[in-house]
This record gives sequence, structure tokens and C-alpha cells, in this order.
Amino acid sequence: MIAIVDYQVGNTGNVRRAFSSLGEEARLLASPAELTAEYTLAVLPGVGAFGPASARLRASGWADRLISWASEGKPLLGICLGMQLLCERGLEDGDHPGLGLIPGEIRLLKAEKIPHMGWNSVEWTGQPPGFVTAVPSGEYFYFVHSYALFDSAFAAGRTSLGGANFTSMVLRGRIAGFQFHPERSGRAGLALLSEAADFIRKEVP
Repeated sequence: MIAIVDYQVGNTGNVRRAFSSLGEEARLLASPAELTAEYTLAVLPGVGAFGPASARLRASGWADRLISWASEGKPLLGICLGMQLLCERGLEDGDHPGLGLIPGEIRLLKAEKIPHMGWNSVEWTGQPPGFVTAVPSGEYFYFVHSYALFDSAFAAGRTSLGGANFTSMVLRGRIAGFQFHPERSGRAGLALLSEAADFIRKEVP
């Protein structure tokens, strides 16, 4: 059973349908108390600005619950803004705390045109060594964002924009994140979503 964090910041419906199409049962959870041991994976989606999303996570109690969940070695997957919120801090319209599960800060993309919206390629880094995907390096996925995580020791995928590289996928033990939207990226997106979800559910931190 998959838990999708419903904190009113994200396209939860699309994420739920994506997992359903993969044969996975996913439920939307409105309260942190609902995230119990019956769930094998927690998914944190998100669209919009880092600051308000961070504030909502903390006010609702979701921040503490997700930090506790991850500290227990349980699988957690972030999508788009959800991936950014896994990091230590975000610098969008101020300085806002993240969940601190992935080292690094979220900074503005340096490109002539932002938001970065549309299809772009992702190159696999070969890290961590145990993660092997059938999706070819250089495959295109759908992005919508203006801020990103840049250098990261936990980058499993990188993307180039305006001559600069940013981290487009992270993997750290049982924590994973996509800067792009796998649920909106066709067959390749669904395949990668399935592989990453399986990997972190099996991975031993």
C-alpha cells in the first residue's frame, strides 16, 4: 500500500492514477496520524512555491511525521516541489527550512527563460551503484520549475539547462526524489517511477 501525502500542495490525483496504472494501490492521507506501518512507501508530491509548502508541512504536522518516517528507514519519494522539500532549505522568496533529509539548498535556475517548463533529458550518473534502470540515459521527462538542487553527492540523474547542470533525480538509501514529473512523462516516466519505488522499498540504508 502506498501513502500519498495530501497537504493541499500538489497534483495528488495524477500521482495516484500513475500508481494505479502500475497496479499499485495508493491512498491519499490528509493527516500525519494516518501514515502507519501498513504503508510500504510514502510519496510527497508538490507544485508551487517552496516557502508556503514548507510552512504548510510544518503547521499540519507532516514535516515531523515524514522526518520520523525517514529516520526509521522507511521509503520516502518526493516529486517536483516534493523533491525540493526533502532538502535542507529553499531560497525562493526568502530562506525556508526543508525536511533536511537530502543535503543542499534549492536555488534559482540560471537560465534566460524560467520557469523551466517542458521536456528535457536526464542523464544517469551511475549512482548509487545498485540502482539500474531500463530507461535509457538521455531520456526526456516533463519539467515545471524555476528552482533546483545543484551539486549533490546523491544525484542519480542530472539535467542541463542554459549551460548549467542541476540535479534532476536523487537517491539516498530509502529516500528518492524527482525534479521532473514522472506521472506526466509517458511510458518512460511510469517505468522509472516503478523502478525507483521498487528500489527504495528493497534497499537497505
